[in-house]
Amino acid sequence: MAKVSTNIGLDADLKKSAQELFADFGLDLTTAITMFLKQAVREQRIPFEIKREIPNQQTAVALAEYEEMKQHPENYKRYSTFQEALNEVLADA
Repeated sequence: MAKVSTNIGLDADLKKSAQELFADFGLDLTTAITMFLKQAVREQRIPFEIKREIPNQQTAVALAEYEEMKQHPENYKRYSTFQEALNEVLADA
């Protein structure tokens, strides 16, 4: 089957992030897009989800904080209502 070139416009940051992600899967951008298109045509829908199992740094920090809060709830203030929490946030602003 003859190959053709196709140009697509991408945000530079999106392209870089996608290339890094696909490299984690052992793929280049062209191969990943070709896989997506073939599967979409075969299934007649957006075909699949690919995701990293490792969370990004910000998510990892948030998950660690969540685990700490679960293990030691006594170290964290509790509120009876959302309004009570909001009042404290607004008072500190």
